[in-house]
Amino acid sequence: MALIKSISGIRGTIGGTPGKSLTPIDVVKFTTAYGAWVAQQGTNKKIIIGRDGRISGGMVRDLVAATLQSMGCTVIDLGLSTTPTVEMAVKMEKAGGGIILTASHNPKEWNALKLLNKDGEFLNAAEGQWILDYAEKGDTTYAEINKIGTVTSNDTYIQKHIDAILAHPLVDVAAIKKMKFKVVVDAVNSTGAISVPQVLNALGVNDVTVINEAVTGQFTHNPEPLPENLIELCSTVKKSNASLGIAVDPDVDRLCFVCEDGSLFGEEYTLVAIADYILTHKKGNTVSNLSSTRALKDVTEKHGGEYFPSAVGEVNVVKKMKEVNAVIGGEGNGGVIVPELHYGRDALIGIALFLTHLAKFGKSVKALRSTYPSYFISKNKIELSEEVNVKKIFEEIKKKYKKQPINTEDGLRIDFDKDWVHLRTSNTEPIIRIYSESGSETTANNIAKRIMADIKEMMLMKAE
Repeated sequence: MALIKSISGIRGTIGGTPGKSLTPIDVVKFTTAYGAWVAQQGTNKKIIIGRDGRISGGMVRDLVAATLQSMGCTVIDLGLSTTPTVEMAVKMEKAGGGIILTASHNPKEWNALKLLNKDGEFLNAAEGQWILDYAEKGDTTYAEINKIGTVTSNDTYIQKHIDAILAHPLVDVAAIKKMKFKVVVDAVNSTGAISVPQVLNALGVNDVTVINEAVTGQFTHNPEPLPENLIELCSTVKKSNASLGIAVDPDVDRLCFVCEDGSLFGEEYTLVAIADYILTHKKGNTVSNLSSTRALKDVTEKHGGEYFPSAVGEVNVVKKMKEVNAVIGGEGNGGVIVPELHYGRDALIGIALFLTHLAKFGKSVKALRSTYPSYFISKNKIELSEEVNVKKIFEEIKKKYKKQPINTEDGLRIDFDKDWVHLRTSNTEPIIRIYSESGSETTANNIAKRIMADIKEMMLMKAE
């Protein structure tokens, strides 16, 4: 059982003991703190909520809605939705905030409260800390009977989201429709099964096959869109002679593609390809986090723009994008942020822009991938027990590699000539993530293995 309380939200496993997992008491406690934060912002107490397809989604939704209602809030429930759709609905409704009920790529036993401000963006560090502090104080007075709030349902926002995508000046429906793309979608038993076929149909793609289509939350495979979890999608694309495959995570903010031969386009290259298309038509700067491929920098400089790195986390990417007026940004996990639409990772606008790019390119997905530099990122993780002191381990790693350029803005990044490795603790799981990149897949893996061996050795030394 686990409960992770961070500035980016509250995430945990369902059931177990209060304070140690995401129990009903914890849901009420942190929803109360969020409701108090919205109230003290002085805007309004209208709050948008929406959920992915998780088994626990309905239960958590009922707890969240009732708690907000008891605080006098006006709650608009989008029902089964996507993270980017809820983000857009907050702005469209001029709400005071929003809560997305999703544990993103985590397995089915997890759920979470992702918290938004009035702009439909994730809270910053100070705002998140305010909520954590308030939750621990537990000093709340709930509304009397004549002042309790209301809860209404509104299932129109996925279509409103799609309408906004179709209105984007760089989305070309006619070009997409002309190509008669045949697409296979892995919806991982969540709301991608509702939203992705809907946006594809709106773009003029009518030959759509959906695997793992039932919105049950009983994920057929690990829901994170990584190569080892997309074997069925890759084989289905190849067997059915499809033009491409599309995979999203349960809340539809991450996106990756499969080439026509069943090979992976590479989730790191989702942002690279879309940035290439946008920068062709709109000059400007780009942003991605420190764990993302340097291919984005290459593409940006090719178009005369400047690339800027940020700390990991959507809120950090968005902050940097605003600072440098970036025209496109995101993360190497398949997260694409298009500021004209909204400042949030959005697989649906990503699909529309990628298909437009592909249609105008006029060749296969595999051929498009070959136009970008081939870097290899090795993505690994080490699980942590409660007694591990990550700070001390990172200090030891810094000492060992003190002759190399080191960046400590977000965890620990070490550069080796043109290669790099980035170590950081996750905000969503009790793990250390180890990402390394090189022009050689073998070298990238070897760098990761070397650093992981260092960490494990240090963990053993501390345990002795």
